[in-house]
Amino acid sequence: MISADELLVYCDAALDEYAAICRELGDDLVSSRPDGLPSANSAFALVTHVAGVMARWGRTVNRGIVVPRDRAAEFVATGTVEEALAVLEAARARFHEDVAATAFREPPANPHADWPEPGYETQGGILLHVYEELAQHLGQLEVTRDLLVAHRGRADHAR
Repeated sequence: MISADELLVYCDAALDEYAAICRELGDDLVSSRPDGLPSANSAFALVTHVAGVMARWGRTVNRGIVVPRDRAAEFVATGTVEEALAVLEAARARFHEDVAATAFREPPANPHADWPEPGYETQGGILLHVYEELAQHLGQLEVTRDLLVAHRGRADHAR
């Protein structure tokens, strides 16, 4: 079983990348969606979503501390780079608390019987799911960044 410290190394590295990409995009692009992809998410929306994921799984499911969440609102959230960084840091701090309070081999405090997937039986498995979500959405964020930066480059060349 992975230790709390080992898990946090991976999660923190992913969160650092989210922050770096938001800084790279700047205020002009952090809330933008790639052109021609109507269902694409902005960097700010992805940051807001992963903060919701971390709270839901790390706190509500694992610890039984109910955190209200409006998942649909996460995907339309907008803001500045500074606000995105604040969301990330608050989510990181809460997640560190949640990981420290986790009994990795114990069942989650607020399990759902309809989860057929293996790995959801323990608090440690739930936290690995959080990392899975961070990694998945980081890939999405990288593609979003690449598309937005490429479009910005083309627009700069057209001037």
